[in-house]
Amino acid sequence: MTFTVAIAGRPNVGKSTLFNRLVGRRLALVDDLPGVTRDRREAEASFGDMHFRLIDTAGLEDAGAESLEGRMRRQTDSAVAESDLVLFVIDARIGVTPVDEHFAQVLRATGRPVALLANKAESRAAEPGILEAYALGFGQPIPVSAEHGIGMPDVYDAIREAMPEPLPDLAEGDPGEAGEGVSKPLQVAIIGQPNAGKSTLVNQLLGEDRMLTGPEAGITRDAIAVDWSWRGRAFRLADTAGIRRKAKVVGKLEQLSVGDALRTIRFAEVVVIVMDATEPLEKQDLQLADLVESEGRALVLALNKWDLVDNPGKRLAALQADLEQTLAQLHGVPMVPVAGLTGYGLDRLMETVLAIHATWNKRVATAALNRWLAAAVERHPPPAVSGRRIKLKYLTQSKTRPPTFFLSCSRPEALPDAYKRYLVNGLREDFGLAGVPIRLMLRRDANPYEGRKRAG
Repeated sequence: MTFTVAIAGRPNVGKSTLFNRLVGRRLALVDDLPGVTRDRREAEASFGDMHFRLIDTAGLEDAGAESLEGRMRRQTDSAVAESDLVLFVIDARIGVTPVDEHFAQVLRATGRPVALLANKAESRAAEPGILEAYALGFGQPIPVSAEHGIGMPDVYDAIREAMPEPLPDLAEGDPGEAGEGVSKPLQVAIIGQPNAGKSTLVNQLLGEDRMLTGPEAGITRDAIAVDWSWRGRAFRLADTAGIRRKAKVVGKLEQLSVGDALRTIRFAEVVVIVMDATEPLEKQDLQLADLVESEGRALVLALNKWDLVDNPGKRLAALQADLEQTLAQLHGVPMVPVAGLTGYGLDRLMETVLAIHATWNKRVATAALNRWLAAAVERHPPPAVSGRRIKLKYLTQSKTRPPTFFLSCSRPEALPDAYKRYLVNGLREDFGLAGVPIRLMLRRDANPYEGRKRAG
């Protein structure tokens, strides 16, 4: 088992800054506003010679069980229950608050080992707060500044002391996580507009309340990635914040959340856009699909809340007709009706994710491509431009992910866009590339006589 460290504390004490510092890169959103983190975020941390699982949690608050803060608290409680060590963080500049005292009692009741960190201790103004921290009953507090890296050797010692021997080393390979014969996790991003049901769908896939959900729109702020296995295949699911139209994005925090979601799309292999099937197809859904296409990712549309649709057959046909007109560049993109609350259609959704991923990785033999090109040109030759014919010489696939083809021709700058679409649509239809982005790159055919002087 991997040694697990959870970071806990009240809102705005610097937990996410400490998380990013220990992980060695900026994963968690950080802002001066309290309560930025809502879902718990996990990552593998390498700190000196130590390797461990690190969990960033929402700020500890005393609130009603069914309130948003209460649901956030349950996520934090789950993280603490899974941990082998809790880094309890307070703000040394403010000192010990009644909330800190309350949750110190809560942490003691869990029986988990606790290391007390007095964060923001980079100035003398923090000294009284550090002295107050002794009263919490966790021994000597560790003065740190997560932002400036102060006190990290002492944090290392605290984690190292709590670790069993020998040190768990993920780099050497855990049979459950790495090794020969184990495939690399397929990166899947779950995106969509606020309140489309993304987190509910992810929880249903995982079989646990891993993501914070509720009737409030915009609960998810960070892009939270979770490792998961389905039918023996490893996945890394990333739940993201809802992405609204650019004009409606207000405030620095929402801008950070949307930026985090967009970065997740760029690192994904397959993107699942969750759409509310009970609502009309919106321009923002189409813009998200167009964004995924422009990034070259494979795409699946999940029509969520299908259990609430009155006439499923009619609704599906209408959506398919709308998408054929509005998403011509992704002709044949798969649509899967699902219900995140009940689990309806989720197996089919994952089967579709695997199928579109295989298509996204598909490679076509050069000989087959050039036979196809000859037939395509014979059926519909490229038009003459300025009285001169354009000769299409040679077609080859240069890469996959997405399928990318190079077409060698006599005048690439003159080939009309309509003819390029004709070729792309033909490639998609004849080689089974429906639903994935296709890149067609043109290059000029080398003229062996160019630059030579005429004789005589």
